[in-house]
Order: sequence, then C-alpha cells, then structure tokens
Amino acid sequence: MTGDLTNVNTSTEDKSLTVSIVVPVLNEIEALPELLRHLSRLDQSNVVNHDIVLVDGGSNDGTVQAATQAGFRVIESPRGRARQMNAGANATRGDILLFLHADTRLPANALEQVQYALEQAHDAFGQEIEKPHHQPSWGRFDVRITGDVFTLKIVARMTNLRSRITGIATGDQAIFIHRSLFDQVGGFPDQPLMEDVELSQRLCRIKRPVCLRSRVVTSGRRWIDNGVWKTIVLMWQLRWAYWRGIPAEQLAERYK
Repeated sequence: MTGDLTNVNTSTEDKSLTVSIVVPVLNEIEALPELLRHLSRLDQSNVVNHDIVLVDGGSNDGTVQAATQAGFRVIESPRGRARQMNAGANATRGDILLFLHADTRLPANALEQVQYALEQAHDAFGQEIEKPHHQPSWGRFDVRITGDVFTLKIVARMTNLRSRITGIATGDQAIFIHRSLFDQVGGFPDQPLMEDVELSQRLCRIKRPVCLRSRVVTSGRRWIDNGVWKTIVLMWQLRWAYWRGIPAEQLAERYK
C-alpha cells in the first residue's frame, strides 16, 4: 500500500490507541474562531479516543478567555513554541502526540490515519513494511500552503519531497509521535527556532518517519507578506547556518 491512508478503516485494536492534540497559541484572537471551528470538527470524531489542549504562551489579546469560553482546555506555559508543545505533552496522556500549529488544518479523518499509520510501518515513500507491533514510531503529513502564488505550490512539493528523502519534518507538517519515543529523545529541544528540525534529527537516529501523503493545509500569509522568494532564501540561510552549528538563539534574531 502507499502512504495515502485517506480511506483507511481502523480496527478495534487500533481504537485502543489514544491521541492527544497539542496546539501552541500566542495572540491568536483574529484567527481563533476558524481554528476553534476546525478543532470542534475534530472533537466530534467518535472513532478515535482523543483529547485537545491549547497551550498559551502569554497572550494578551483575549485568546485564552475566548478559547476557554468555547469549551476548550487551555493551559499556560512560558513563551516559545518548543516549551509550549512540551508543556502540552506533559499535560496530556494520549498514547500518540500530534503537534498542530495554530495556522495549520488537518485533513479529513486525520486521527484515524495517524492511529493506523503508527500501527504499521512504512518506508520514506509510503510502502508498508513489516515491523514488531510494539515498536514506537513517528511521522508527519504532506503539506499544502495556501495562497494564489504558484511558487508556494512548488515550495510545498519540494518540502514534502525533501522530507521523504532526509527524514526531516517541519512543524507545519503536523508531526505525530508515540509518546514513549517522544520521551526517549527528551521532547522538543528548548530552543527558539529549528526545534522541529532538531527533534527530527534526534528521532531519525532511532527511526525514520512515516510520511503520509494526505495533506495538511497551512497558511501562506507570512510567505506572501514577507515576499515568497525572500522567505525561501531566508529559510535556506537559516537551515544552512544551523547545520553549520550556529546556535538557534542567534538565528531566531534574524527570523523576527
């Protein structure tokens, strides 16, 4: 089979695995209604036992109050995406952790796909292979970037291909992981940038990711506002500098 699990039917055994969705937020009041509608649709799933937690990093625009009033669980943590996601992981008990950026939307039956994928094993191009049932695993979705700029389609395709080849996932691809494996590598590193790259590198030393072909949809607003080509160049400069050993704290100053 391929990595396209859109029409997967999970078994009773699969349903025993629980999924915790962790969403880091910071001053999201303008985009919050659409995010909460998306999470509400996920919350209506009765196929996969799951919970959702929003982790606020110090919002001052009413994000916490609005999300709480809408019935969502919100916890607070020190600011920083890595710190917030680690706090969310510690505050939940799901067998599988799914980290969702606030501007990213999951595909239909995403939880079933994640649950099933981590009960199987796939190579980098989605072909199913044998493995012991209990072996912990991790993975990510393909990504599509919104916007009418054709270059963004190329960026998304290249991101997905690069991830399959290198095993490095980005946060926009909605990383999911067995909790035991997440704990084994120490969670996200406490750094302000490239936390997804560093986590992927640590995980790849143990196991390569399951690369699902179903696509999450992430906002292209920042790409468009800052200039698509300018952003592409900046991203590659940051990655190259990080691979050369420049601390993430220094790189974060350039990304602001």
